[in-house]
Amino acid sequence: QVQLVESGGGLVQAGGSLRLSCAASGRIFSGYVMGWFRRAPGKEREFVAAISWSGGSTYYADSVKGRFTISRDNAKNTVALQMNSLKPEDTAVYYCARHSPGGSYYQTKEYAYWGQGTQVTVSS
Repeated sequence: QVQLVESGGGLVQAGGSLRLSCAASGRIFSGYVMGWFRRAPGKEREFVAAISWSGGSTYYADSVKGRFTISRDNAKNTVALQMNSLKPEDTAVYYCARHSPGGSYYQTKEYAYWGQGTQVTVSS
């Protein structure tokens, strides 16, 4: 069974930090770009960050660049999102996803597998 399971969400004050983690079943993780997306209340799902299979290339939305860091541990089939200097506008459900080869890393439609999401709430 194909699975992506996120964890680590919660409530944090503005300026604080959270670390999200995504555990993947092996056959959907190996060799693929992995990404994080988020959906804020009343908004479309949007790209946050992505990382290549080797971890040597990372991609970020302008809104999180310099504050968020994506990483992966291929031995453990996990991908993480370290979120620092959080702002109230970062409040959203955060999703882990596996990219399909050949498509843009920034577009929701290019990701074939999704987790169930984890809620992040940043209070002001």
